[in-house]
Amino acid sequence: MKLDHRAIIARSWPVALLLVAMSAIQSGASLAHTLFPVAGAAGTTSVRLIIAAAILLVVLRPWRKTISADAWKAIAIYGVALGAMNFLFYQALARIPLGIAVAFEFTGPLAVAVLSSRRVLDLIWVALAMAGLAVLLWPGSDTTGAVTWPGAACALGAGACWALYILFGQKAGAVHGMHSAVLGVTIAAVVIAPIGIWEAGATLLEPRVLLFGAGVAVLSTALPYTLEMIALPRLPTATFGTLMSLEPAFGALSGLVFLGQELGTWQWLAIGAVMAASIGTTLTPGAAPEPHAEEPPRPD
Repeated sequence: MKLDHRAIIARSWPVALLLVAMSAIQSGASLAHTLFPVAGAAGTTSVRLIIAAAILLVVLRPWRKTISADAWKAIAIYGVALGAMNFLFYQALARIPLGIAVAFEFTGPLAVAVLSSRRVLDLIWVALAMAGLAVLLWPGSDTTGAVTWPGAACALGAGACWALYILFGQKAGAVHGMHSAVLGVTIAAVVIAPIGIWEAGATLLEPRVLLFGAGVAVLSTALPYTLEMIALPRLPTATFGTLMSLEPAFGALSGLVFLGQELGTWQWLAIGAVMAASIGTTLTPGAAPEPHAEEPPRPD
């Protein structure tokens, strides 16, 4: 049987784009971590969102489209959820390893999928995810990557905001697509910027902070946003959901390579349990559909 190389390439390159996008997001989180000693977690969040919003506003110019009052309501909630998600995730990242923070945060989309389908089988995936989280929180289960309760609480809060981001992002994106995403990022920047300015002040204007902040904005927002918008329409729902479930592993590997955050065996297994639960909700019959192809990826 002759291999159809064109068909293989057509199936493979959207997957490659999505893997690069996830790598960029987690690399951006690692780069953001290096700014924490200088600008603080809140200051880093603010710089990242302000620069990301500026880039997207210039490129996509959302003011060219008229938006209804009802759509603005969904976009406003979507933007506030996005800002809070980024703020809480960076607060978590300042306290716990990157891979573990991503695993806790991933409970948000997992909860959306489970609550949307309400199947008995989903109880198995919920139990698996809860078992993984319990291992991560168990005192003394591993000492190489310590998990603090404040860090875990911030990551879970980011997950809850991610759930709101998905729900209201679907409503906003269904009508105005990428324009809603740009406005959402802008609203997030407006909401979070005062907190970062209050914490870091004039430090946010230092050349190093601006340069690294621009790098974080590109890696965590602009680049993955573009790549996922290209890949999403070309990937089956199950494939997209399965690949996105690998994100906690990408976070753990990024933390190990760029930040030297070593995790113990049980912590790797716990992260794997959360990933398996996410894959299970995607691949089992009757799984809830993924967000619309035009909905933007999570810039985290």
